[in-house]
Amino acid sequence: MITSFSASPGIDVISSTVEIPMLGSLAVNAFVLHGPEPVLVDTGIVAEREEFLAVLRTVIDPADLRWLWLTHTDPDHIGAIPDLLDASPQLRVITTFLGVGILNLFAPLPIDRVNFVNPGESITVGDRTLTAVKPPAFDNPSTTGFFDDRSRGLFSSDCFGALLSAVPESAVELDAEELRAGQTFWATIDAPWLHTVDTADFDRVLDGIRRIEPDMVLSSHLPPAPGRMLGQLVDTLAEAKAAPPFVGPDQAALDQLLAQMAAAGSPA
Repeated sequence: MITSFSASPGIDVISSTVEIPMLGSLAVNAFVLHGPEPVLVDTGIVAEREEFLAVLRTVIDPADLRWLWLTHTDPDHIGAIPDLLDASPQLRVITTFLGVGILNLFAPLPIDRVNFVNPGESITVGDRTLTAVKPPAFDNPSTTGFFDDRSRGLFSSDCFGALLSAVPESAVELDAEELRAGQTFWATIDAPWLHTVDTADFDRVLDGIRRIEPDMVLSSHLPPAPGRMLGQLVDTLAEAKAAPPFVGPDQAALDQLLAQMAAAGSPA
């Protein structure tokens, strides 16, 4: 089920929860930034396109959207792009050259409706300036988050995501140890290359994120978190580099899961 709620004044979250067998629950968030030129950040899961659009309409008329910031091109971020381009003729998509290239493989963007914004560059949209940020962890090379100077929100795409037992509306509701374990687990899945990076280089990247000092951290796969939690989130990501690499369930585990499902579905 997809729900919507307010993360802060002027920012709504459109959130789905994906249950991953044997691993946990994962939030899948998109965001609406209200203002003179409203911005949508990502467009939900491909398989949930119709429900996403229905919930979006409770937050904003899609025809009023002016900008779509596409953090990257994975199927849980691009679900409703064609529908939104049709619904709002003035909608422009903020992405990168690589983002357009990947989308062209299956859902080409009209290139005259694209704005390229690379990490470190900024774009002014109405009364806010969005500065592109390369998150310190990602699973897709086209990934670009941003810092919004109006809300002082850091939109971090998949970075800081966490696999949880249940997904609340705010990260402050999470037990600190569950959050640490869930974030570490997610990092080993979503960015397995972290195990191979130079520690000193990675620490410098993380220090750059700390210096942003946002009022909120808005991740695609974590409930919204107040800015005071950024240090905790960054520290956990630093530690994830040394965590055991993720190894997925094997065939024996799959057979056991299938047997449990069959038993649950059989008559008593």
